Amino acid sequence: MVAQGIWAKLATFRRQYFQLVDPSQLRWLESNTLKNPEVQSWIYKHLFDTKGHSTLPPDRYRLRVLKVLISKLEKAIEQPDEDAISDDLMEALSSIVGSNILSESESAQQKAYVTYAFPRHNADDGIVNDNSVTLLESRSVVSSSGTTGLRTWEAALLLGQFLSTDRGKTMVNGKRVFELGAGTGMLSILCAKHLGVSGIVSTDGDEAVVDAIKTNIFLNVLDASRTAVNTAALRWGRSLSSSTFLEDYGMDIPEVLVGADVTYDSTIIPALVSSMREFFELNAALQILVAATIRNEQTFETFLNACRRNRFTLQQIDFAPLPEPLQDGPFYPTATPIQIWRITRAHTTQDPFAF
Repeated sequence: MVAQGIWAKLATFRRQYFQLVDPSQLRWLESNTLKNPEVQSWIYKHLFDTKGHSTLPPDRYRLRVLKVLISKLEKAIEQPDEDAISDDLMEALSSIVGSNILSESESAQQKAYVTYAFPRHNADDGIVNDNSVTLLESRSVVSSSGTTGLRTWEAALLLGQFLSTDRGKTMVNGKRVFELGAGTGMLSILCAKHLGVSGIVSTDGDEAVVDAIKTNIFLNVLDASRTAVNTAALRWGRSLSSSTFLEDYGMDIPEVLVGADVTYDSTIIPALVSSMREFFELNAALQILVAATIRNEQTFETFLNACRRNRFTLQQIDFAPLPEPLQDGPFYPTATPIQIWRITRAHTTQDPFAF
């Protein structure tokens, strides 16, 4: 018999695995638990059975995890007559070893399936369900095409986590949402798939990134029963027209604007703030949610100052990342501060290029 708490730990382990958390950072169960035949069967079925999953991690990653798992099992089995390593797990290992695995450098430049889970909890802190988004993304910091928009960054994960709470969901549920600098499109897909938005437009300034978003939308089977995700290329700083907005973006003027990791470069901040001003001109009651990883305090202060000079109202949302050992999905480093800001508009505006 497997204790109830073990299943919760296995579920967290599975979320880490499908998010491609490094094997050294996975929350491995104790060896005596791992060798339980029921646990081994669960791990095979939910992590390694190719018949049950169409978006498994890449072979190299699966091999690394399996090698560690088998090693732990071998050390845990003291009486071979009573305990054994699952035949299914051994066959999975043999199958991957016998395949044509890409080298480490080749694998780093290949796109891989990554699944981000945003568990919803009840009052007793029990997980009700996993709101998940599966993406095809590049795991390198900068892709071979020279863009950083083909992977999901920490600020997007924190913002997605906040929006998945009851408090955050009220800010987007039933509303028209527009995402700037969408990258992989994770936030837009999360909003359409799980958060009940009435409309969503996912935009980026890079056409190749927008094409990749379309692939990720397809992966998440956003059928007619759910809100469609519209996509478009949008260069910040360009004027917007209320008369053609619906035609241009497939959605009426938004009520909420979201952006994650869009303030990383001081040279793009004037254009970003200019676009924010354009959206406020379309809808004075607009709410903007910006999540930022504060890698450079001066750069982020440049953004805040530009907002203040335009008489935008700034409010930092009290929602801090959980320490890494306490995260149950999604998983991301917290050594660098991540903040979420709510931005609204006061009555007087100034030049967005003023600093």
